Amino acid sequence: MPRRNARNTKGRIISAAWRLFYEQGYEDTTVEDIVFESETSKGSFYHYFQGKDALLGTLAYVFDEKYEELMDTMPQELSAMDKLIYLNHELFAMIDGGVSIDLLTRLLSTQLLARGEKHLLDRDRYYFRLLRQIVTEGQRAGTLRSDRTVNDIVKAYALWERALLYDWCLCGGEYSLVAYTDSVTPMFLESYRA
Repeated sequence: MPRRNARNTKGRIISAAWRLFYEQGYEDTTVEDIVFESETSKGSFYHYFQGKDALLGTLAYVFDEKYEELMDTMPQELSAMDKLIYLNHELFAMIDGGVSIDLLTRLLSTQLLARGEKHLLDRDRYYFRLLRQIVTEGQRAGTLRSDRTVNDIVKAYALWERALLYDWCLCGGEYSLVAYTDSVTPMFLESYRA
């Protein structure tokens, strides 16, 4: 039971922090704000995080929570390719409408500079487990190429999504992330059709 409470506490801190980052901006959000919003204590906060900057690496956690929610709403009869398109659209819609480009840029830059753990590349993340499941299903159903391994296709897809995010940040969000990905992701995935 303590482990679940610990995960809930950490999750509440992360969720509260990202909500505040979006509403108030990263610079204007304090550790005290996060502690108050998450209904935790400063001791709990510092048990999990060295400071506010450490929360930048947790956006992957927020993304994974979104993927878990999407699995409950995604029509299960979709083909593997359509599931990947659906997930891409829904996550990027969340980012386009609810994650500040400045925050996303900070996250991506921290991952570039990180010497240790790179959260976005953690193959144990829910994101990667979900992608492996979908690609495996697609290969078994004969809709996705089987001359590439599941891991090869997952790696290419994850790389594709990161490339779209990096480009959007580099361009300062001058175009709609959702509209662009909706137009190009099906073309990218077409190369993996069986």
